[in-house]
Amino acid sequence: MKFPLLSGLALSSALLAGGAVAHHSFTAEFDGDKPQQLTGIVTKVEWTNPHVWIYLNVKDEATGEVRNWGAELGPPHGLQRAGWRRDTLEIGTQISVDGFLARNGSNRVNARTVTVTSTGGRPGQTLDAVSSNTRAQEQD
Repeated sequence: MKFPLLSGLALSSALLAGGAVAHHSFTAEFDGDKPQQLTGIVTKVEWTNPHVWIYLNVKDEATGEVRNWGAELGPPHGLQRAGWRRDTLEIGTQISVDGFLARNGSNRVNARTVTVTSTGGRPGQTLDAVSSNTRAQEQD
């Protein structure tokens, strides 16, 4: 009888440790002093834990170069409470993302809000991205 209890505890500990390693704080990856607005076309939506990710092609107005950006949103359950559904954004939808740049200089942001700017959703609709940036939430 001790074996199932011990193996259950070991499995629980391993799962918790894996989740802790996969998750991060806002300030570890993003810079709250570097706001960024992106407008582009949705290329991919990953509806997974611990964060939902939206990828969009953004055209640089100065160079004309198109780059794919990743926008980290909150967890699926938080987004659902804020009015999101898995099909809120379709591939090809034009959106604007207000967020904060990644510290490492990569094409990633932590999204604060997402606004649908074309078909494939509700044009003009702005949704809370359930950002992990608590400082930005305090400013509201």
